Amino acid sequence: MDPTRDDLLTMYRWMVLSRVFDLRVCDLFKERSIPEGQHASTGQEAIGVGGCYGLRPDDVVSPSMRSRVARLMRGITPKEHMAAMLGKVTGGVARGRHVSRHMGDMKLGVIPGTASIGSIMAVATGAGLACKMNGKGQVVVSFFGDGASNAGVFHESLNCASIYKLPVIFICENNQYAISTHISHSMAVKDMADRAIGYGMPGKVVDGNDVLEVYRATQQAVERARAGEGPSLLECKTYRWRGHTEMNPPKEYRVSGDEYDAWLERCPIKRLKEQLLRDGVTREEELAAIDSEVSREVEEAVQFGIESPYPPLEDLYADIVAPVGAGAHGEVK
Repeated sequence: MDPTRDDLLTMYRWMVLSRVFDLRVCDLFKERSIPEGQHASTGQEAIGVGGCYGLRPDDVVSPSMRSRVARLMRGITPKEHMAAMLGKVTGGVARGRHVSRHMGDMKLGVIPGTASIGSIMAVATGAGLACKMNGKGQVVVSFFGDGASNAGVFHESLNCASIYKLPVIFICENNQYAISTHISHSMAVKDMADRAIGYGMPGKVVDGNDVLEVYRATQQAVERARAGEGPSLLECKTYRWRGHTEMNPPKEYRVSGDEYDAWLERCPIKRLKEQLLRDGVTREEELAAIDSEVSREVEEAVQFGIESPYPPLEDLYADIVAPVGAGAHGEVK
């Protein structure tokens, strides 16, 4: 379970890719180059990376709208993400007809998202049932925010997953705010993970800004799920650096300026970088090379999206109705 040197550098690269892509997209949105509204995940990179790293290719991931890095890690490329934001035909399986923050590709084990907050947890639970029926040891990792944990579907999904001992790992990205509401105003318990006991499953609080802690906690939950012991709930405490969308100023409605500044000091990328240098895993030059490589990849994605064509008019009614018999007896992935 302990990550190797290559694992650590790969985790660092995924986190940097997520951050650089995120910030580049935010800049393009402000320039009115991207029509799709942006829900940035800046500051939350460690959760998606730690939660997905080490999963099998046939496992299933259910990202939230701030889990872009989970989609990237499962194989939906930066180019496809950028093209989807611009409504281009090269924008993944939806061919530019759906927003990137709900992208999915079941061939890659990525469940498409929905605009109804929290509803995807029920879909992930259903995928968990399919995985159990397959008998191949697959697991499902379901990401969601602290706001979604107050929706009824959260309780229904955890209850169902526990009753049937489904192999689902529920990962809450607790970034402290549901749009503009601080968690202290919407939850009576200090730790959302305490809710797990009501459903007979383990609940664990995790430092969501420590990618290695997220990775180890997830892998423990994965091992438990593969062994047939059922679901787990992980509450990864983190912080949303930017507004709910790019239409909101970053510091608007924060409890205090001190809170905001303190969380920025706990930057997950900075923490991993300092640890790698302190432990002699790598040198500044190697990390700088990774940073440069990632920046080039993101700029190539931007150019790809701009140059890609829009969907043809005849695609307007495509994929609205599924072919007769499609998916009737299909497997997850």
